[in-house]
Amino acid sequence: MLRGRPSIVDTPNLKSPDFYINREHSQLEFNKRVLHQAKDTTVPLLERLKFLCITSTNQDEFFEIRVAGLKQRVEVSSAPRGPEQLSPGEVLRTIHQVTAEIVTEQYRLLNDVLMPELDEEGIRFVRRDDWTTEQRLWLEQHFKDEIVPVLSPTTLDPTRPFPRILNKSLNFIVSLDGRDAFGRQCRRAIVQAPRSLPRLIQLPHELTGTGGTDFVFLSSVIHAFVDQLFAGIRITGCFQFRVTRNSELYVDDEDVDDLIRALEGELFESRYGDEVRLELAHNCPDELAEYLLEHFHLTHEDLYRVPGPVNLNRLLAVCDLVDRKDLKYPPFTPGLPKTLVNLSPFEAARKGDILLHHPYESFAPVMDFVHRAANDPDVVAIKQTLYRTTPDSPIVASLVSAARAGKEVTVLIELRARFDEAANIELATKLQEAGAHVVYGVVGYKTHCKMILVVRRESGRLRRYVHLGTGNYHPQTARIYTDYGLLSSNPEFGEDVHQVFMQLTSLTKASELKLLTQSPFALQTKLLELIGRETEMAMAGGSGRIVAKINALVEPGVIRALYKASMAGVGVDLIVRGVCCLRAGIPGISDNIRVVSIVGRFLEHTRCYYFANGGKPEVYCASADWMDRNLFRRIEVAFPILDGELKARLIGDLETCLADNCQAWELEADGSYTRIERSQDEEAVSAQMRMLAQLAEAS
Repeated sequence: MLRGRPSIVDTPNLKSPDFYINREHSQLEFNKRVLHQAKDTTVPLLERLKFLCITSTNQDEFFEIRVAGLKQRVEVSSAPRGPEQLSPGEVLRTIHQVTAEIVTEQYRLLNDVLMPELDEEGIRFVRRDDWTTEQRLWLEQHFKDEIVPVLSPTTLDPTRPFPRILNKSLNFIVSLDGRDAFGRQCRRAIVQAPRSLPRLIQLPHELTGTGGTDFVFLSSVIHAFVDQLFAGIRITGCFQFRVTRNSELYVDDEDVDDLIRALEGELFESRYGDEVRLELAHNCPDELAEYLLEHFHLTHEDLYRVPGPVNLNRLLAVCDLVDRKDLKYPPFTPGLPKTLVNLSPFEAARKGDILLHHPYESFAPVMDFVHRAANDPDVVAIKQTLYRTTPDSPIVASLVSAARAGKEVTVLIELRARFDEAANIELATKLQEAGAHVVYGVVGYKTHCKMILVVRRESGRLRRYVHLGTGNYHPQTARIYTDYGLLSSNPEFGEDVHQVFMQLTSLTKASELKLLTQSPFALQTKLLELIGRETEMAMAGGSGRIVAKINALVEPGVIRALYKASMAGVGVDLIVRGVCCLRAGIPGISDNIRVVSIVGRFLEHTRCYYFANGGKPEVYCASADWMDRNLFRRIEVAFPILDGELKARLIGDLETCLADNCQAWELEADGSYTRIERSQDEEAVSAQMRMLAQLAEAS
């Protein structure tokens, strides 16, 4: 891999935009990789449909946050340019071009590939033209009984202005020809489909005729019977549309007395934020399209015409409604480390650190850790951070039980976890009502670290047990996200976690941490030191190696440090699932950097860093990606893996990921990705499948 050690006498301007990939471009490239999974015929059919739905969800969030932010920068004439080199307006035009290509491919894949293949498997989406007489009669009655009662069609006239359209909701613009009950000419109407209505209607088994499973889109049913909503008026057209809005929440923490109340108000308003995208039926007349664009203050660069349902994500329901194990990934039972068999988490942790690798290993020990702490009379205090979870989570139930039992329970809940704000407000309320001490975090900083601290009285003194993780305390995502968690009774870990909790609750300066590294205070500096050490070793004639597995790489300071390491001859291997703004393969700059992205059955979510350190390797796990927000605007924690056996295991996991030739993509210098293909005589290596097999054997 190494291509020599260039002299760093005349270091180039590593701040130059030429050395960075546009962040938006990188996000769109990631969505292309996910879309490719929907095309991959080695993936089970219903899982391919899921990947297609994920691309729709990814694009929604991309427009709600990134595109919305760019549009705001366009409105500010003096908006500064970032490392993307292009102006916000130029970036938006490029986004439209690339997104239009992705949308075209999404619907081609749905209409020409997935639906026909699903049809062959007896899973049909029945179009209006193909309804039998019996099906049409049943659907018409369903329309009258289940749909009409919750619809409020609005005819547009000077006294009835255009209704407020909810973010990402299903709507119809209807063209009319006739007069209303009061003799006035009617031209247009809006029909909004409430979110309470399922977007897919499953036909009764006796009406399928094929013995399979038949679905009808809600949009098809409304199209077919929309005339019943406008008695006496001729319908000349009915076309579905969806508006995406700016969903970023803006709360000035220092100017509000009650953060929950302020967030609740902002959550309501965000449903009607500024419009950023219009998705519209492909056959909608230009006159109606222009009318909608003008009303929403959008341009043709914000318009995407689609030959199918305007929200592909709603097709996810099919995977739950259809019981076809042969069309899904085979089920598996997560393993359990042998050290936890027949031992409580406390007994096991006293014997040595325990590293859990989810979803290959069960998340149950983490839930059991909190559950036993809640019910153990020797436990006097439990402290935990919660970024994303569910109010009905077993962990939350244990915290509630502990608080009601009179234990000292402190929970730091990040109310502003994007798109989970409402759930976290509900969670905070539930815990407060149980008597837990709930803290909302630090003004101006999101609390993103994953920590549990249990204080237990043993032999007349207090002992601390900790859990530190790379992912959220969310039982559902722990089945589909890859993450590491460390369970330890190491006193230094316990003291450090205690110090961080003290800081988060009292807002006072933490004492010097022995093992943990915390952002926004020290993590970026620590990373630069570790990268710099490898660079110095290589420049002195030795060798250097850095391997990092993260979700995103954006922060310019870290990128420049990696470039310098590469120029010195350090071998840098980066496993970056999503956004990566570093350019690989630039002659004389990043020849020694390789970036791969793995997109497979599980969402790669682990953050871990390996530094060779001249044969004395250091390995860290963390809650932080290498982004500005994680290193400077969030409370994050990185923790070292100290046990030699666990360290070797984690390094082995990284090497397995780098050897993947089944689901891995490699970054090219221009910011595009190439699927890694193996030769005919090369052994197939799927990192995820190999880890499933390895950990099943070890459990």
